[in-house]
Parts: sequence; C-alpha cells; structure tokens
Amino acid sequence: MDSKLFRTAFRDTIPVMTGYLFLGFGFGILAQQNGLSLWWALAMSAFIYAGSMQFVAVTMLSGGTNIFAAALTTLAVNARHLFYGISMIDRYKDTGKKKPYLIFSLSDETYSLVSQKEPGQDGGKYYLYVSALDQFYWCVGTLLGAAAGQLLPLNYEGIDFVLTALFVTIFVEQWLSTKNHLPACIGLVCSIVCRALFGSSTFLIPSMGLIALLLLLTRGKEAKHE
Repeated sequence: MDSKLFRTAFRDTIPVMTGYLFLGFGFGILAQQNGLSLWWALAMSAFIYAGSMQFVAVTMLSGGTNIFAAALTTLAVNARHLFYGISMIDRYKDTGKKKPYLIFSLSDETYSLVSQKEPGQDGGKYYLYVSALDQFYWCVGTLLGAAAGQLLPLNYEGIDFVLTALFVTIFVEQWLSTKNHLPACIGLVCSIVCRALFGSSTFLIPSMGLIALLLLLTRGKEAKHE
C-alpha cells in the first residue's frame, strides 16, 4: 500500500464519509424495519452498492414488485452511470486487475472525486483507495443503522421518508448549481402528471421515459438554436 497516496485519498473522501455514514445509517434502519436482517442489509451495501437504488430496492422487495418492473426501475434510476463509465474509459484503461472493482464501485460521489484526478503513474491506486474508502463508509453506515434498528426500541415510523429527502436534496443542489432550470422543470412536471395518471406504484417507468423523450427534443432545439 502506498501510505502517502492512501492518506491523500482519505483526506479527499472525508466529505463523502460524512454523507455516506448518515445515508447508510438511514438505509440500514429502513432495511431492518422492512424485514431484512442486519446481514442482508450489509450484503446489499457490499454487493449491490447502488445508493438511492438500494432504498428503492427495499421498497420493491417489501412490496412484492415483479422482476421485470424491478429491472426497468433499476435501469431508469441508474442510467446516469452509463455516461459516468464512458467518461472514465481513458482514466481506467491502465488499471489492470483493479478495473472490475473500479467499474463496480463508481458511485456519484466517487465519480466526482476520481473524474478530477488525471491518470498518473500509480496504476490506478488513488482511484482504488477512493472507491474502496467510499464503499467502506457506506457499509459502516449500513451496519450501524441496521444494528440500531434491531437493538434500540425506538419508533422508526416515517424513516422511509429519508429516500424522499435524499432526492429533494439532490434536486435542490442541481437547481442551485445551474442557470438552466428547464430539465428540472421537465422532470418535476412529468413526475407529477404520471403520478396522477398511473398511480404511485407504476408511475416511475413512464415518467422516466417521458422525461428522456422531452429532454432529447429540447436538446435538439437548443442545439439547432445555437
């Protein structure tokens, strides 16, 4: 292990640690309250490691969602990772045996860190340290949350609202970070309309499809205007 590089990676991931411990804690409690044991919750964070999709997965598992709907929902929620992966091809091309894990562990926050680091002579060690540390934080948060949900006799009613709070936070952050609010407005309006038309259990897939279509159409008009 390159101790100096590891310390650098640890320092860079401290902001991620604060967020992942909290969100992982919420996921652990939610999983436990929906009938998943501590070990199942930890296994999801270790082998699925999909952040917001894990919250959605707990709801689908407890609600008996069929496998086809679950697959489409997963694709819709995590479609952004396709573009993450494309942009990381050059950075990850010389990482050797580390590459499969680096691909697996490329979360939003990990991407924000590694995408700013140009490929060096370390063979991808920095990428590996950042990726592993971020997943470690998430797993620790999950473990603590699941243990708390199992051992502490507290009322956790409403804990599933943490998923809503997560997406609201992401929405507000994206709104404040850009001057073009059209994509956010499209997403919000499409979600509300599809929710009214299809109901709470089936609106996600049609709303994502409608959002994608409108974004493509508006992007084409913007490019033509430019």
